[in-house]
This record gives sequence, C-alpha cells and structure tokens, in this order.
Amino acid sequence: MKTKFLSCSLVVLTLGLVSGCATRPAEARGTNPSHPGPAVGHAVGTAVGAVTGTVVGAVAGGAEGASDAMKAPFNNERRVVRRWRTETTPDGRTIQVPYEVEVDAQGRVIEPAKN
Repeated sequence: MKTKFLSCSLVVLTLGLVSGCATRPAEARGTNPSHPGPAVGHAVGTAVGAVTGTVVGAVAGGAEGASDAMKAPFNNERRVVRRWRTETTPDGRTIQVPYEVEVDAQGRVIEPAKN
C-alpha cells in the first residue's frame, strides 16, 4: 500500500513539475510575439496554467489519500491458512495432521476455521 502511494505521489509530483512547460512555438501563435502585450499575456497564461495544474493535482492526490485512509479501518479481508501439527497414533507412529485457521490481512489469527 505504501509503495502504491509513493509511486503515485512521484508521478503526480513529476507531472506537476512539467505541467507548466509551453510546447507551442512562438511562430504558431496568432499574435505577434515581439509585442509586449502578447508576450506578457503568454507568460502569465503559462504561469497560471502551471499553478492551476499543480493545485488541481494536489487536491486530487489529497482526496485520493483521504479516501484510502478512511477505507483502511473497514478492511475486513480474511484468509484461511493451513498449519500442521504432529500427532502420535495409538500404534506409535508420528504423523502430520493439517488444521486450518482464519487470519486477517496482517496474518493475525482470528479463530479456527469452521468446516
């Protein structure tokens, strides 16, 4: 779970850092990039886009983290694990007998499984 969160965080951080890069060349714009108005407008638009993209990414990441944290207490995943015990038969032989126990997601024994 922590690995997934860490990898998602790194992806969001990387995308946030490169989101402000302008990919359209100045020649492709509809205005003259030599004039101060369009040049300032383009710079301000790029900065606002980068900040907005980063804020939206942070809000989305925070919401996802909060939802994962709220779901954690309600995780009731259970598994049945087979264990073995040694028993001695009435005629003196030693044998391995399987028995099953129910465990939670961390491997702690809940109760013996019902057959």
